[in-house]
Amino acid sequence: MVSGPISDQLRRQAEDWSLYEQAKNYALDYMKTVLDRPVFPEQEAIRGLASFRRRLPEKPADPHEILDQLHTFGSPATVAQTGGRYFGFVNGGIIPAALAAKWLGDVWDQNAALYVISPVTAVLEGVCEEWLADLLGLPEKTAAGFVSGTSAATMCGLAAGRDYLLRRQGWDVNAKGLFGAPEIRVVLGEGAHSTVYKGLSILGLGKDRLIKVPVDDQGRMRADRLPELDDKTLLILQAGNVNSGAFDPFAAICAKARSAGAWTHVDGAFGLWAAASPELKVLTEGMDLADSWSADAHKTLNAPYDNGIILCRHRDALSQALHMTGSYIVYSENRDGMMYTLDMSRRARAVELWASLMALGRLGAAELVEDLHHKAQYFAAGLEKEGFHIRNAVCFNQVLVSCGDPGLTRKTLEKVQQSGECWCGPAQWNGEMVIRISVCSYRTTPDDISRSVAAFVKAMRESGEES
Repeated sequence: MVSGPISDQLRRQAEDWSLYEQAKNYALDYMKTVLDRPVFPEQEAIRGLASFRRRLPEKPADPHEILDQLHTFGSPATVAQTGGRYFGFVNGGIIPAALAAKWLGDVWDQNAALYVISPVTAVLEGVCEEWLADLLGLPEKTAAGFVSGTSAATMCGLAAGRDYLLRRQGWDVNAKGLFGAPEIRVVLGEGAHSTVYKGLSILGLGKDRLIKVPVDDQGRMRADRLPELDDKTLLILQAGNVNSGAFDPFAAICAKARSAGAWTHVDGAFGLWAAASPELKVLTEGMDLADSWSADAHKTLNAPYDNGIILCRHRDALSQALHMTGSYIVYSENRDGMMYTLDMSRRARAVELWASLMALGRLGAAELVEDLHHKAQYFAAGLEKEGFHIRNAVCFNQVLVSCGDPGLTRKTLEKVQQSGECWCGPAQWNGEMVIRISVCSYRTTPDDISRSVAAFVKAMRESGEES
């Protein structure tokens, strides 16, 4: 059998070192200019994206031209979230060592499914598993699965909890499914994140029969309104409300849930990392008594994107909910990562997570978390001094802002977004439209915040003059 011309061409391209030099130069050019770019791309750059809308070419394109098109038309149309003035959603920056490790890991192109496919990935995952449990104060033998994000991590934790509760009632979900299964109760706060509802729906637990516990004015579950818990209860708590940043009162709830035999899952997408901080770990007191936890390293920890983590006290429960078999699958006596995730084939996320943790160390992780909190407080104080209303108690890294009038708040936000100086998004909070600021990047400086406050002031003044 003779190779086709495309295979021959690709093999030649694989040894065209100038192609990779071109990519490196474009990447470095972007990194050198990102702090000076508009935070949200200008209209001219967005119009330039039309160059990508074309028919699929019949013949292979030149790889140098492909890179050139991406940098010429793609780079200007990016959101500069790796700079210091992006405060929309909870998007962290990228720790330099982790970015460099990601480049190297991309060249490795490892499949993280099994030890026999990638021993280095299996070892790095095992090391990260131990480090994370230690850093966050979780049980020593806590299992970790490395997934795309908290949406997937939460689903994994809820699946483990669902199956665990039913198994104790003599029901094997893997064998029998949910038809005719004993009923379990799902209890969560009224402020639970939408991804929790999504995960429950996919897992067949629905939304109409959930027991929703009232929350206080910061979005924290009210422990005094918690229903009676038992060993048929799946309880979902929150470390970091997506709007206010508030934490559920774990100390008052988790011990009660554990005593009752309930399964407790903690959604800690960005807030779980507070446990790494001597100053802020009081927010997570009692959280270690839960059964599973979900988090994003690409948020507060500032690892690259696609770095979700599911942590579980019960290793067997997690693997039983997620494992699969096949005659070609070669399990080993070493760590086989697919036992703890939804995926088989997946990229080696642990490479840059390991690099992130190495680059920070215990002290650096604590300082990073605390620094984001202090900058959020500084941002809130600066806005309040200029006449803005701060609608939440800034307990972590989230700030909710309004101008006192819904129309003025909306117009002010639109002008801030259009300014290119910084970018924030809207939210609804206690029936009011607010501006939601998430301080997540190590790149953010006090000057970035002062510059952003000035953009807010200008936007509110111009909006008021137009009204």
